[in-house]
Amino acid sequence: MNQLRFDLGDLQAMVAVVDKGGFRAAASALHLSQPALSRRIAKLEEALNVQLFERTTRRVALTLVGREFFARAVEILDNVERSLHKISDISLTHFGQVTIACVPSVAHNFLPPILQRFNAALPGIRIRVADEGAHDVLNLVARGDADFGVNFLGASEAGIDFEPIIREQFVLACLPGHPLAARETVSWDDISGYPYMTVAKSSGNRKVLDEAMAPAERRPQSYIEVRHVSTLLELVASGLGIAVVPQLSMPARGGLRAVPLAGSGIERTLGVIRRTGRVFAPAAQHLYEEIKATLAALQ
Repeated sequence: MNQLRFDLGDLQAMVAVVDKGGFRAAASALHLSQPALSRRIAKLEEALNVQLFERTTRRVALTLVGREFFARAVEILDNVERSLHKISDISLTHFGQVTIACVPSVAHNFLPPILQRFNAALPGIRIRVADEGAHDVLNLVARGDADFGVNFLGASEAGIDFEPIIREQFVLACLPGHPLAARETVSWDDISGYPYMTVAKSSGNRKVLDEAMAPAERRPQSYIEVRHVSTLLELVASGLGIAVVPQLSMPARGGLRAVPLAGSGIERTLGVIRRTGRVFAPAAQHLYEEIKATLAALQ
């Protein structure tokens, strides 16, 4: 391919001469001197080996070849402008915003200070948080709707990279004055003697809980089921009953007692997930590393 011997500035000069009706007006519009503008036109004509303008003392007009090339020049400049706008839009969408999907317990208890630090470091970046159940978090990441997620599902999913960070135990959540609050540990048999609440079967935690209590002689029968652990804890705080929840979901301050389960207990592994092969923009990478470091410090 022959090397081009003109640039976009030369094309802009030609188009300006036509649009403005002459060299003087075009030079003024482009903030050039008339000799500088004339040199651009001469450079373009030399590169194309054609004459683009017929110059007389009264007017400047395009030659036949000039009219044909003018249409091409306008098209080239329009395409370049559209491409630049498209790149700018992509930059704003993918580099000016970070979308994170996470389970509500992380969003409520750990994300606020992380986001404060992130905003202080990168104040121009918009943050979108999708605080959803574990299955929804997994789907958002798998579809590419979220840059990454914080979840306890995804370790065995095809197309998902799961990086484990912290293993957490499940505990009994109850009010400080509850009969079980003073116990060092509690069993499923103990729990079954009191009003019990749990998450619905749509929650990823429900499967873990059902499998854990299956060997128990007396299994707690729930009389209230909700979708999210955060709602469950609000009901416990209201005195409606007790619940078994992940340790990290317990509020950092106030109100509730966390009692370990007897024996080995049950646990889940919390980690960060991303779609396999996904390359992060710098802002997303920054938040990804910040979340990993913060959660790892909880171990």
